[in-house]
Amino acid sequence: MVVAIALLSLLTLFKFKSARALVLIAAILLGSSLMSLRQYSLNQSELRNRIGESFTVAARVRTDPVATSAKVFGRNLLAARYTFLAATPFGPVRVITPHRSALGLLPGQKILIAGRIVESSERRIAALLISNSEVKALAPPSRWAKSLAAIRTGLRSASGSGDTGALIPGMVIGDTAKQSADFKNEMRRAGLTHLVAVSGANFAIISAFLLWAAQFAIRSIPIRLAATAVALACFIALVRPSPSVLRAAAMAAVMLIALGTRQRGDSLPALGFAIAAVVAIDPWQSRDPGFALSVLATAGLLLLAPRITDYLSVRIPKKIAIALAIPIAAMALCLPVIVALSGYVSPVSIIANIVAAPFVAPITIVGFIAALISPLSLSAATLLVSLVKPAALAITAIARWAAHYPVIEIGKGSVAFFAVLVALVALALFRRLALVVITTLALVLAWWGRFPAGDWDLFICDVGQGDAYVINLHDHRAIVIDVGPDPIAIDACLRQLKVEVISLLILTHPHADHVAGLAGAIKGRTVEAQWYGNIAAGAKATIGEYSIEVLWPLTAGLADPNPNNVSIAAIIRSQDMTLFAAGDIEPPVQEQLRGEVGRVDIYKVAHHGSRYQDPVLIRELAPTLALISVGADNTYGHPAPATISALTRLHAKVLRTDSDGAISVVAANHQLHISTENERPRLIRLH
Repeated sequence: MVVAIALLSLLTLFKFKSARALVLIAAILLGSSLMSLRQYSLNQSELRNRIGESFTVAARVRTDPVATSAKVFGRNLLAARYTFLAATPFGPVRVITPHRSALGLLPGQKILIAGRIVESSERRIAALLISNSEVKALAPPSRWAKSLAAIRTGLRSASGSGDTGALIPGMVIGDTAKQSADFKNEMRRAGLTHLVAVSGANFAIISAFLLWAAQFAIRSIPIRLAATAVALACFIALVRPSPSVLRAAAMAAVMLIALGTRQRGDSLPALGFAIAAVVAIDPWQSRDPGFALSVLATAGLLLLAPRITDYLSVRIPKKIAIALAIPIAAMALCLPVIVALSGYVSPVSIIANIVAAPFVAPITIVGFIAALISPLSLSAATLLVSLVKPAALAITAIARWAAHYPVIEIGKGSVAFFAVLVALVALALFRRLALVVITTLALVLAWWGRFPAGDWDLFICDVGQGDAYVINLHDHRAIVIDVGPDPIAIDACLRQLKVEVISLLILTHPHADHVAGLAGAIKGRTVEAQWYGNIAAGAKATIGEYSIEVLWPLTAGLADPNPNNVSIAAIIRSQDMTLFAAGDIEPPVQEQLRGEVGRVDIYKVAHHGSRYQDPVLIRELAPTLALISVGADNTYGHPAPATISALTRLHAKVLRTDSDGAISVVAANHQLHISTENERPRLIRLH
């Protein structure tokens, strides 16, 4: 509201009285007023006054319950939970429950839910409702809801398994329930995530198909358009009328108007109307980055795509020019926002989108038909889906190919936004000169920001609250000790180090912050040997230039009430360094290792530097370098100040991943050369 009034005052001051200015002011006032009213309503909700209390309430389900990914919390792997939005008499809430029975609920169904009210940072709801009890259905879902659910479930079943089977429901109806975290990451790195979210493109493809099909049964164009509108309304119900779907429908309407009138100018007022309508219906959209991306992508297609097509048509065939212009135009306007949100951009994303584009329409149309007939004949739907499985397989292959290329990391926030914006403006104004300057500058900054900047012997991956460190055997081979809590993080680290073969994988003990990243560590890599509960003190191995001696546990498969104390603890030696890798062993075990290790060059501090340390063992180790792998702002107090003090009193250099980032060590004749990820500004890096 303040911004709107300030803008109004400024325009009045300069006597800027055009109709466009008045429309702009009216739109801002409308949006800010509606936002203020919604926010006031939520702030006055009784739920806000009962934070922390137990609460039982009747509610109506608003969104399909979805399973969240299993998450590592400290050393434990928390099981997946189920979440959905619900409307209560006191305001909207997000329900979170561990009970799988929630997946059977459908939008519109009335339920009784008991739980604890928790404050939420999600602006469009009054509070979180955390429930540990079964959600009780007070009424069965409507026939309409069950019919739509049958269509969604039918397509999911007909699509089959694997990444290809998970892709098709996402492309057709935005159903990503079957997609793995790994596949989602590949789609994100490739710049293809928009394909598995219902967007304006989905509506445009479905609209075009419906209009084409309707011409064989309906001669009147107005009736044909009306029938298409009704069908699209049903499609909205099928994919669920979430905010993103509603804005996609609005943007698609703009594109259809532009297509129908064949006049770019007529579509711009329609774009403005769509923006105003969406914000009026749901003011929270004005704060949603997805809304900004939808608007910018649509504006790019309306304003830039024709100009880019004209420019390229002089040099290449027009059909190819159009294919190139569409992703370039959309990406050009969206790029500053994408980088500000994600912190990176994929150089091959435009290529990936161009190559994937021919497969999108067949999958969307055939998948749509298969979804409609799946409740009647699952076998017929499966047969139809099989026709587009090769196209889906092609897109998954494109995503996997593109994901292996480095992305350019710039950083998040306003600085990244304006840096990309300035670069795009410069390209628009100066073209070739700007391209040369920007490319040269980017290469120089990427070279400056590379890490590790050369050879390395020991590397501590920054995987958050967990352990993962790598010993270089050269020729793309390595010893990996623990894999952290996140498959994506350890995969990115090993990719950064160009590790293709893991000669020995040591998983020290069965805590999630050490082993939950296993899928990422072994992804696309060969593991030649693995130690995990199958090794005991006295075991020795020589791999490359390194000799490894296991000091703990005393027997393979040792049981202990505290799993930390079954950690594999080993001393690793070469002619250039000695490393004591202690896992998470605590004082009862540390005391038994007194006199067994001796002085070392590098100590991977036990248990993330917790306060549970044996001071005698630390003095015996007297490390030159103490490395602590720990997550920023963790709730465990790791590393403990007492542990840091004990190490620094021995003149050890203490480095920790929460403040130093990843750590690279080069050892030569027991002299250590250390570099850290955060030791110098890194404006651009390839990752």
